[in-house]
Amino acid sequence: MEGIELICFEIISAVGAARSCFIEAIECAKNKDFAAAEENMKSGDEMFLQGHHAHAKLVQQEANGDKVDVVLLLVHAEDQLMSAETFKILASQFIDLYKSL
Repeated sequence: MEGIELICFEIISAVGAARSCFIEAIECAKNKDFAAAEENMKSGDEMFLQGHHAHAKLVQQEANGDKVDVVLLLVHAEDQLMSAETFKILASQFIDLYKSL
């Protein structure tokens, strides 16, 4: 495996782990373990950033004139990236909500 496939799997792997951390953060906050919730958010942020950087490589590649073929795997990777970002936003909101209860 090389090229775009490798980058796609790098994105999928990183943001999938990030999304799992964000979901775990919500569960920790629900159980009033806010320190663990924040730690999961931090871990999730780190993993999300890895996926974001991998995606940025493709954007920069295309910006430099080197065409990136849009294949189903890339569409899936970008979908997973956006899903993780959505979970990050929701997890932050849920943590704030659980803190206020």
